[in-house]
Amino acid sequence: MSICILAGGKLTVLAAAAFTLSWTHSVEKTRWQESWQVTPAGQLRIVEARVEGSGAGMDPPEGSVMQDGWWVYVPAVPVQQQIVLASSGATGAGWSLCTQERCLVLGEARGAPVTLSACDEAAH
Repeated sequence: MSICILAGGKLTVLAAAAFTLSWTHSVEKTRWQESWQVTPAGQLRIVEARVEGSGAGMDPPEGSVMQDGWWVYVPAVPVQQQIVLASSGATGAGWSLCTQERCLVLGEARGAPVTLSACDEAAH
């Protein structure tokens, strides 16, 4: 399984079945992390989310548990065909996408949105 990243008209393929997406909240300056898996059906499924605090419309949902300074929970989000990340350039940082092998910074500069999806075999 692979993850396709479309950014700035360039396609990057990462051979991985799971990834972590993280970013810093633009107002509260706290870290957020989401763990995702590529399903056998070629969709993206969120496994867990973590946030380092609350405030400014980002209260942890009911059922969240505090673990090592992070509110941890499983979002009630259906599987996704793609994830679209804004690239405003106004937040001071981009999105970090990490697999077991490597990490990439996405959407750091102002530009077109970055799209994440599962790759089909034709993308390789």
